[in-house]
Parts: sequence; structure tokens; C-alpha cells
Amino acid sequence: MRRFVQAFAAGAWPGALPEALATALEAAPDRYNIGTRKPAAVILERDGALVVEEFDWGLVPAWSPLPETRYTTVTARLARAPRSRIFKRPWENTRCVVPMNGYYKWDRSGDTPHPYFIQSQDGAALFAAGLWDHWSKDTPELYSFAVLTHPNPAIPPPLVADGPVFMPATAIADWIAGPRRAQAFLETMPQPALEAYPVSRRIRNADVDDYTLLEPVDLAPAQDDDGDWLAHAFDEIDEDS
Repeated sequence: MRRFVQAFAAGAWPGALPEALATALEAAPDRYNIGTRKPAAVILERDGALVVEEFDWGLVPAWSPLPETRYTTVTARLARAPRSRIFKRPWENTRCVVPMNGYYKWDRSGDTPHPYFIQSQDGAALFAAGLWDHWSKDTPELYSFAVLTHPNPAIPPPLVADGPVFMPATAIADWIAGPRRAQAFLETMPQPALEAYPVSRRIRNADVDDYTLLEPVDLAPAQDDDGDWLAHAFDEIDEDS
């Protein structure tokens, strides 16, 4: 997972989502190609209340000397995050939820990799478990986040069955507050039914950000390869140690 979508329509929320959060998410900018170091809306706790704020995607730990990291920190493996040098502190103290319409994932099973868009079968918003941190060694300060990932058999073939850890709206407050057995809390979380369809390789271009990226395409041989598709097709390898 290296790109995802946030474009929320009014009223398209489960009843369990607090109205204030729904209103804030609907007011957030529509974004169809959120990538590394790009802003996105996240749900977190401030002064005992759940709020929506914009953080950059790609967690930079508070202890980093610079507002960047040499690791790929847009995602964090659920199995490793509690012990990770980068993610241990956020795991214990600063959890968040990342709402999304869905995300892009590359199919690498054929000769030419191709991106797919993954979404809930019922079209509802998805809520992914995340971690955030606050870097403040200089100005401007940086608030950033990562999405937790794990094996997920709900992801349809031919895609690799691995992706974000999703939760229902009813679990958002519990996750952010910090359940006693946080890892088991997520590992046993029922995952929504998902569907996937092929989309354009135009998602490679971070400057392209409109609803046409979600239009289905035929799986025809690539005609527009510029030589850099390999970097994008294999961009799901994490270095979050």
C-alpha cells in the first residue's frame, strides 16, 4: 500500500460514527492519490475527545534528528510494530484511525505489474488502524502517521493477501484509547468484505489527483510505460525495523 483515497460524500457513514467526526471528514479536501509525505485526514484524541486533523503520511519518530527517515514508514507491520524502534512509542501512546474510500495495490503476478483499487464490497468507508507521532526538533513541526498492515485473506486474488488492518466504526474509540491487549485486539478484528478492480497506471504520477483515477480499465498491455513502473510495482516492501 503506497496510495489511498479520501473523498467522502455527505451521509455515507455508519450510525456508530459520531456526527462531529462525520462532518469534519466530509469537509476535508477530496484526495484521490494520497502518497508518501502527502497530507491526509486522521482521527485521533485531543483533550479526551475524538477529532479529525491533517497529518503527513509517513511516520517520522519524535527522536529523529531530521523531519525525515531513511526507512519506508507509510506502513507498519502489526506483528513488529510493538517492538519496532520507530513505532514502539507511538504504539504505546499515540494511536489513530485513517479513514479511506479504498487504496491502490499492484498485482505483480504477471509479466507486467498493474494497479488495482481495493474497496469495501458495500461501498462504505473503511477505517484503518494507524499510529502517529509529533516531531518538534525544529520549525515547522511535523505531525505524521503510518497505517498498520497484516495478512488479510479478504483481499481478492490475484492480489497478495496483505493490507491495512481495518475496523468497524464501533471500535475506533477503543483502539485510540488503547485496549489492554492491543495486538490481539487488532489481530482478532473481523475484516470487511473487499473487492478490487484494475485502474490506470496514472496513479504513479503524484501530481494526478482526480476522480478519474478510480475509473476501471481493461487489463491491456502497457502502452505508456516510461521505464519507472518497476519502482512503483514493487513499492510495498517496508523497512520499518
